[in-house]
Amino acid sequence: MNTFRTGMLMAAMTALLGVCGYLIGGQTMMILALGFAGVSNLIAFWNADKIVLRMHNAREVDAASAPQLYGIVSDLAARAQLPMPRVYVIETDQPNAFATGRNPENAAVAATTGLLRLLNREELSGVMAHELAHVKNRDTLTMTVTATIAGAISALANMAMFASFFGGSDNRNNPFGAVGALLVMFLGPMAAALVQMAISRTREYSADRMGGEICGNPLWLASALQKLQKGASAIDYEAAERNPATAHMFIVNPLHARSMDGLFTTHPKTENRVAALIEQAEEMRAGSYRPGSKPTRRSRIPVTRKAGPWS
Repeated sequence: MNTFRTGMLMAAMTALLGVCGYLIGGQTMMILALGFAGVSNLIAFWNADKIVLRMHNAREVDAASAPQLYGIVSDLAARAQLPMPRVYVIETDQPNAFATGRNPENAAVAATTGLLRLLNREELSGVMAHELAHVKNRDTLTMTVTATIAGAISALANMAMFASFFGGSDNRNNPFGAVGALLVMFLGPMAAALVQMAISRTREYSADRMGGEICGNPLWLASALQKLQKGASAIDYEAAERNPATAHMFIVNPLHARSMDGLFTTHPKTENRVAALIEQAEEMRAGSYRPGSKPTRRSRIPVTRKAGPWS
């Protein structure tokens, strides 16, 4: 169901792009907008992982330079029946992590130094399992495509603003005149952001659940999420603030948009994610858990398990 919902949301994003193009310049602009998005997605398909890793100054590590992190990722990748991804470390105090890559054969996972200092081995296993779940579900490609389309809609909004200021909205190819340009300028980016965030939220729940399966204990991830949320909300991450379009890729929101309404956040509420993971752990203990299944209810039991120091 999540795959179907994601597909529908991506179709909605593409349709929104076409509508924005049509409102600005009729059928011709609609075709050009869709063509631009197609070319952008093709470029992003081959280069998005390199671009994102460069944005965050990620440094690739191996078994010699980061034996604990690399060993955990290697073990989890084997459990998940995935190729070994490239492993990166980002120098920042904010605890966070993300995955990128167009497919499992070209995937990379990145963890911040703040995360490595904060979490113990089991919690780190839960976080890396979550990121490998994104790889296994091919969420990294999905989010790259939606981010590209959202960028194209923002570009159209800028064109609409230019047209409204300099009289371009009177062009005979624009069937709605200034009204169409204003609609794109104000509503287009907002609608695109809502769809993009809905896709991100949908994939986070799926990655949490599969991550619990991969690491073998959902409570490890639940405990980590609580620590990460607290740490990320208290510590600024300048690279993420400079590149907010990548925020949806992280396991918890790296941005400090505290005044924004929950409707505009890229991630589900941490307490809801933790509750779903606790429910998953209860099902595993009871022997009623089925891999790939969805949670049937939302547990409200708090995570009380205390983690030891990082080792």
